[in-house]
Amino acid sequence: MDEKRETMNASRDASFDDYLVKTMKDPAEAAAYIEAVMEQDDPAALLVALRQVAKAHGMAEVARRADMGDKTLFKALSASGNPTLSTVHKVLAAVGLRLSVTPAHA
Repeated sequence: MDEKRETMNASRDASFDDYLVKTMKDPAEAAAYIEAVMEQDDPAALLVALRQVAKAHGMAEVARRADMGDKTLFKALSASGNPTLSTVHKVLAAVGLRLSVTPAHA
């Protein structure tokens, strides 16, 4: 029974990962996702979101487009990472996104 459950979870996880990669390649979906995460005011969640978007575009390709080393990108977006604003800007630009600022209250 446990083996069957592990197989089912692995299949579900793989399906979700495939879905996430496909979705995060769409700039509008990726932008909406990152924006929603930013509203949570949780730096760790933002790192996860940036990492997922970068993975969807291929980490090595994102590093190349961002003009940074692979190891530097992996470290910046790791769970213990603390990327600079410049790094976040480069990563977003590499995946076709940009930061913007809007009034907190309309």
